[in-house]
Amino acid sequence: TGASACPFYVSDFILQLTHKMKAFMDKDFLLTSKTAQHLYETYAKDMPLIDYHCHISPKEIYEDRRFNNIAEIWLGGKQPDGSYFGDHYKWRLMRTNGIPENIVTGADNPFEQFSTFTKTLELAIGNPMVHWCNLELQKYFGIQEPLTEDNCKDVWDKCNAMLRDDPSMSVRGIIKKSNVAYIGTTDDPVDSLEYHEKIARDPSISFKVCPSFRPDKALNIHKESFSAYMGELAKSTEIKLESTEDVISALSARIAFFKKHGCRASDHGLDYCVYRPVPMAETDRIYKKALAGENIMKEEKEAWQTTLLLHLAREYEKNGIVMEIHYSCSRDNNAKMFALEGPDTGFDMISQNDCIVDLAHFMSALEEEGHLPKMILFSLDGTDFDRIATLAGCFQSSEPGKIQMGPAWWFQDTKDGMEAQMRSLARLSLLGTFVGMLTDSRSFLSYTRHDYFRRLLCNIVGEWVENGEYPNREASLKKIVEGICFRNAARYFDLAI
Repeated sequence: TGASACPFYVSDFILQLTHKMKAFMDKDFLLTSKTAQHLYETYAKDMPLIDYHCHISPKEIYEDRRFNNIAEIWLGGKQPDGSYFGDHYKWRLMRTNGIPENIVTGADNPFEQFSTFTKTLELAIGNPMVHWCNLELQKYFGIQEPLTEDNCKDVWDKCNAMLRDDPSMSVRGIIKKSNVAYIGTTDDPVDSLEYHEKIARDPSISFKVCPSFRPDKALNIHKESFSAYMGELAKSTEIKLESTEDVISALSARIAFFKKHGCRASDHGLDYCVYRPVPMAETDRIYKKALAGENIMKEEKEAWQTTLLLHLAREYEKNGIVMEIHYSCSRDNNAKMFALEGPDTGFDMISQNDCIVDLAHFMSALEEEGHLPKMILFSLDGTDFDRIATLAGCFQSSEPGKIQMGPAWWFQDTKDGMEAQMRSLARLSLLGTFVGMLTDSRSFLSYTRHDYFRRLLCNIVGEWVENGEYPNREASLKKIVEGICFRNAARYFDLAI
């Protein structure tokens, strides 16, 4: 019929000849411009990691644990003591794919657990788990081919052989291979910090591992476990906890103990931010009511938490400890599964709370006293990014970035979430003072999330430069990228590294 009679088909044919599809997760993954590639390769890629908030075990670091197979390090499950520990991100996906719970969190056959996860991963297009898992396979196991049901057994065998035989694939080896300079674990006030002491005395461990103070159990006066926890706190401090003042004294003693062990950060997982100041006599009444096993009302919980949080913040400011606040997570929503498996097993969700003004009042009260500590504020609700960025601007001081909007956290640490968080911070605050990424993970392989973040950071900065929105000045770009990847956090947490 002649080419002129069907120009659409000719042009479509030419497009197919000239179009070059990008390779899956190659060396320029997520880097869509020459400037982005240059910034990543030159300034971001090889900077050390500061993982200032995670949930890995200091005991496993000290003992230099080796994992038996890839399912054990990736998925975890039911532990010998009956508790559950593992990657609840992966568990949620497997449940969504209809995988039976005995395979999701406690497979007798680890290969069955791994293979069913692999089948699930093939369906997870658009989910960051595809990127995280394949980045880990690339970095730690040298596997460039995407994980699929077809190569599942080969990947299983190669990973297991390396975990078993490669000296660099023990816990300490993985941390060194990841170029980690500092790890901030998450620790309860009653913890003995035994393994932090052992790590600090071990000259063969070149990276810093320090405890972070997580007093949630002391704040959660409304929970059934509160009274028993007060017993544990009393035992750890040898203080009779008969009043609010006694509890405050005990927490102060534990903060001092943590500080001696290198503590640089604290963390508080709140349902929502509170500010309901009351006289101490009222918190004493609420405290005695809780110890008697009586039901605690919402307003009473808020009053107790406000009193303790104000005190804790003053102690953090005095001791140079950063105060992290995480909020807008609704936890343990499936009562049946919570009863079976406990917390942190994948039954949490994003909630929405109108509490930013209460957080502002809380911070203002501390500022008036002269006791506002350095703070990192996280909301699981992505619509809070702009609110936090503008709130932070109300309380900055001579410390660069004293009040930080935390990186995209948990359900937000996706490509879209990280980009939205950084663009919000840049638009409404000062991106160049940002302390950057954390893993918030229970897995020793999750350090690739820092690489994921760094690629997205460089891509955003590269976009602004190539669009003529920021000068193509090498010294400025170096300062920004290296600062966000490492130097800002090293300064902010007062790390001599």
